This record gives sequence, structure tokens and C-alpha cells, in this order.
Amino acid sequence: MADIVGVGTEFRRWSGSAWVKIAQIMKIAGPDSKRDTIDTTDLDTTGGYRTFIGGLRDAGSVKLTVKFERDTFEIMRDDFESDDLQNYEIVLPDSENTSFHFQGLVTEHPLTIDEKLVMADVTIKISGPITINSGSGS
Repeated sequence: MADIVGVGTEFRRWSGSAWVKIAQIMKIAGPDSKRDTIDTTDLDTTGGYRTFIGGLRDAGSVKLTVKFERDTFEIMRDDFESDDLQNYEIVLPDSENTSFHFQGLVTEHPLTIDEKLVMADVTIKISGPITINSGSGS
């Protein structure tokens, strides 16, 4: 399996008729999926170890670090103001154009202004499962 680099990765949002690329992304962190566990240890358990079963899954969040661009800022701000789930997609630059499709809500949208770049950090809370596809424009 060949190593891939992040350059060329796209983050996109469904506009209702087509995928729209969100421009000027510096970093994508996530999805950071996790799963609850349920302690099933009882008084008959032997060996001195607790026992567990799997509980509910949480697809986590995706965090974007974006150079400020007014159009992108307004799209993400509108999503923050909306109570409706939006469709998002991360497309990797691998040979299969692997994509991660999910629905989510923008839960954080802070702006950072300093002597370097004006940046927007966006956090999207994923609702439901993540679908992994192959091929661009999934």
C-alpha cells in the first residue's frame, strides 16, 4: 500500500444539487469516532479483570482549520445558524479517491485574528454513521 499525503484532500458540502468544495482548508482533524463500553463484571468474574460489552457508537466530530475567505466563512456560518443536518464529504487524494460521507451540525465557528493569518476553526458534530466510498463525486 502506497503512502499518501494530505495535499489534494478536499472537504465538500452538498448544496442540494452538487458537491461544493470548501476552499482554503489548512487542516482537517477527524472523524474521531469512539464507542461506549458497558461494564459486565459480576461477583462471579474470575481472574481479576473487569469484563465489557460494546455500547453505542459515536462518529465524533470533524475539525477544520480554514484560512479566512468570506464565501466559505458565510457558508459555514449559515450551517452554524441552521438546525438542519448538512451533508459533508472528505475526499482523499489516493488512487481510489476514498471519501468519507457524513451528516452533521456545525457546533463551533470561532474566528482567530493575529499577526499571521485570519483563520476560522470549524467543528462539525457528526450525526449517525460515516459512509466510506471509492470514486470522486460519490
